[in-house]
Amino acid sequence: MSLAKELEIPLDSAAYIRENVILPPSDLYSDEPPLETELHLEQIMLLLKCLKWLWRDRTDFYAAGNLTIYYSLNKRKSEDFRGPDFFVVLDAERKTRKSWTVWEEDGKYPNVILETLSPSTANIDKDFKKTLYQDTFRTPDYFWFDPESLEFAGFHLVDGKYESLQPNAQGHLWSQQLGLYLGVHQGLLRFFTPEGQLVPTPEEVAEQETQRAEQEAQRAERFAARLRELNIDPDTI
Repeated sequence: MSLAKELEIPLDSAAYIRENVILPPSDLYSDEPPLETELHLEQIMLLLKCLKWLWRDRTDFYAAGNLTIYYSLNKRKSEDFRGPDFFVVLDAERKTRKSWTVWEEDGKYPNVILETLSPSTANIDKDFKKTLYQDTFRTPDYFWFDPESLEFAGFHLVDGKYESLQPNAQGHLWSQQLGLYLGVHQGLLRFFTPEGQLVPTPEEVAEQETQRAEQEAQRAERFAARLRELNIDPDTI
């Protein structure tokens, strides 16, 4: 449900809202509890790091973790709902925010949401939040993942209802919104390209480049050694 719908005002009446509706302050701070465990934190940071690295040249998206989404004008925030563990909004300005405030973001809700399950949140994530994301946020892609049991599921919005995504041969689930697969790799959820290649972290990219440089140096040394065996001066080649 959009902000305009909630207020029973047409979507094209943004000017009316700005002039006639007293909105809560736009600088609301995020107000989320800490993530359950260090493993949950590592998982969210990993997704953020990989996506921001992959899309490092893009400025048209916003990705965040454990950040409050303010979406109701009736209350400062919902009494039951806290921020998603990980979400992505497309066609949004890439800048730092204190929170995601829907009425300050042209009514935009996340295109993709992922919740990391834990014993204390699993039922809420699978029931209340799934319904909220389906009926109110209208978020096209919703995933959940348990970093301890490795339970992984995904859903895509079809005609207003979530339908379960079917895994490919590698067990990966496709996100239409991101144009990427999500799948479990070494115990954590990772992004994969449409061709099935793992989306690396910046550290993994640096390590791969270091390994390639070392391999090139070793090949060059072996070649030079072979030339010396043949009494050929490498500098003459």
